[in-house]
Amino acid sequence: MLIILIFGVTVLTSAAESLPELEYQVLASYNHDPKAFTQGLEIHKNYLYEGTGLYNRSSLRKVDIQSGSVLNKIKLDSKYFGEGITILNNRIYQLTWKEKTAFVYDLNFNLINKFNYQGEGWGLSNDGEFLIMSDGSEYLYYRNPETFELVKKITVKNKDQRLKNINELEYQGGYIYANIWQTDYIIKINAQSGAVKAYLDLSGILKTDYQGEIDVLNGIAYDPEAENFLITGKLWPKIYRIKIID
Repeated sequence: MLIILIFGVTVLTSAAESLPELEYQVLASYNHDPKAFTQGLEIHKNYLYEGTGLYNRSSLRKVDIQSGSVLNKIKLDSKYFGEGITILNNRIYQLTWKEKTAFVYDLNFNLINKFNYQGEGWGLSNDGEFLIMSDGSEYLYYRNPETFELVKKITVKNKDQRLKNINELEYQGGYIYANIWQTDYIIKINAQSGAVKAYLDLSGILKTDYQGEIDVLNGIAYDPEAENFLITGKLWPKIYRIKIID
């Protein structure tokens, strides 16, 4: 049974009758800064870019995947709670939670632009043409990367059931892979229609005797060179490379 929490309401859906469950294989694990409250992950030219959250702790980072070493880092002003990131046309876009501000940087983390938007910022990805943004609702918003203006929005749903708490996003091959906040699930969404095609259950993937604070699963990045994914969570000491078996 697939269990998804939607604003405190538990929705049970028979996976056999509605959504196929994706299998996965763990290929490797890497060290991850356990103080990083992961909000967004992106792989670009074999480096990992990470946006982190929490007030007075939000940052943007460039990370060596194999070692977990932070190669470059900037902190956001303490009034901002950093959220999702994506890279499009050699520009890094970073959302903020309630501050209605998106930052645009070059690949050296120099700020080159800022945009304002309505509502909250959660996850961010792109399809090579448009930015794709979540705000915790059942909607995904396509935005113009030059102006941040809304182009269209789609509704994420499994048949007639709308799925909320859509969080961190990753676009790949016509689908959007999305973390569902406060769960161990990633869902696979048709990027045109919003229809949920399958789900991935990652409960139990974090196998460690680490005694520090650990928060929820959040963070998924597609590696185009290796053709697999990196996943992690907020304050997790590990990042996992996984192959999703569709």
